Amino acid sequence: MAMLQTPSGPIAYDERGHADGHSIVLLPSGGHDRHDYDGLRELLPQRFRSISLDWPGHGESPPGPGGSAMRFADVVEQAAERLAPRGAVVVGNSVGGFSAARLAVRRPELVKGLVIVDGGGFSGRGPSVRIFCALMAQPWFLRRVYPGFANWYMRSRTAADQRARDMAVATVRDPAGLRAVSELWRSFTSPEHDVRQQAASITAPTLVIWGRHDPVIPLRTGRRIATTIPGARLVVLDTGHVPHTTDPDSFAEHLVPFADAAFTVLRQEGGTEPEPLMR
Repeated sequence: MAMLQTPSGPIAYDERGHADGHSIVLLPSGGHDRHDYDGLRELLPQRFRSISLDWPGHGESPPGPGGSAMRFADVVEQAAERLAPRGAVVVGNSVGGFSAARLAVRRPELVKGLVIVDGGGFSGRGPSVRIFCALMAQPWFLRRVYPGFANWYMRSRTAADQRARDMAVATVRDPAGLRAVSELWRSFTSPEHDVRQQAASITAPTLVIWGRHDPVIPLRTGRRIATTIPGARLVVLDTGHVPHTTDPDSFAEHLVPFADAAFTVLRQEGGTEPEPLMR
């Protein structure tokens, strides 16, 4: 683990794979940490350099000056500039998906490929969404309901699912984590969290991966994203909100060839041959 100093505060991150390899940046869901991607990263060929981070107030990152989704997206832009200036395939789950999509809109040169995983920022702000987010933004309510809420959206089937669920619950039991997650929920109804209008301008190759049984951001949202972003392809996995902890094998089987295609020009320049999935 290392710490990256950013204008949004210190950010914990780690790197795996080839130090000079093409970069895959992995962004977790809110309330979660970078270890959600541990199982997936074990399956990535060593030619890739995978980078995953902890959001402010999550995991090993200290609290930052604000915990909004927009602040998290700023963190991603700052981290990408420093850690992957040549561009990366950016994979984002939930608020990580929003952050990745916003990066693709604002800084297309940093996004060689975009993978939106049960991503936020595409659902609108109807009355039911506003009411639910307002409740989840109340620390007392969030702390009380989160254990059951995490069970509901994780649909845990694996040890990695259970670890992710337990970590999310531990985050909201910590005062700094509770503050960060409640601020995050408050920001979900901000107009700045809505990227639907900008999505059609995304030029990066895009893969949309969705859990069929996600109760928080349903599959119809994934279908809408795939029809909005030009050339996007939708993959549906038999999971809940965090597909990469439930079924990392299927996730990797789609991610690796997508990343290879996104990096085709760079790989040809470097003369690197594709490697099989790590088993």
